[in-house]
Amino acid sequence: MVCMTETRALGQTLKSVRELHGTSLKTVAEGAEISPAYLQKLEKGAVTAPSPHVLHRLAGALGVEYLELMRLAGYVVSEKTGSSSGALAQALSAQDLTDDEARALATFLKMYRTGQIG
Repeated sequence: MVCMTETRALGQTLKSVRELHGTSLKTVAEGAEISPAYLQKLEKGAVTAPSPHVLHRLAGALGVEYLELMRLAGYVVSEKTGSSSGALAQALSAQDLTDDEARALATFLKMYRTGQIG
């Protein structure tokens, strides 16, 4: 059984990455072949057991590691094959990342990418 902390971490990560990309729910949902309502439920942690197929499509639509999404969803993932994408990925998947922190990270990255800060 998946615990709520893992479900919340998955949802926060999905939302954070989507916001970092500046992408709408609809765009990501279409890319993952799911409904925007289902994606919103995932982001809010209301879905406790998303299928590996959905997670795979979301990983592709968001450009994130499939195995990291699997781990966050509560699936057993070998440490040897886990994501090695660094400190940012760890920060985004941290269970104690608040919505305000996720928005602040998304705002900072957007400003950095557009050259407003450097």
